[in-house]
Amino acid sequence: MARIKRGTIKTKRRKHILEHTKGFRWGRKSKLRLAREALLHAWTYAYRDRRVKKREKRRLWQSQISAALKELNFSYSKFIHLLKQKNIQLDRKILALLANKHPQVFENIVEEIREK
Repeated sequence: MARIKRGTIKTKRRKHILEHTKGFRWGRKSKLRLAREALLHAWTYAYRDRRVKKREKRRLWQSQISAALKELNFSYSKFIHLLKQKNIQLDRKILALLANKHPQVFENIVEEIREK
């Protein structure tokens, strides 16, 4: 049976890993064994933190809406409950944007909900 030489494949794999570790500190950017370990952790944290980012954004929007509602003497929980009850489908991102950039429009939405 013929011998298989792996020079090109091995080089390609090594190059692929080291391309992803560009910018890492110390030997983790140039030494294959350290680079592999660093990438294992980096990609794990990246996957996890994409979900954490969404969670943190939602918390930020909730606090922004709550702050705007406190100025109007209205509680966040009652506001969200009435939104669902009246079947008004505005998500928290849009409501936070309206509360920050267009307070008059946000105030009109709150008044609409209060009246019904």
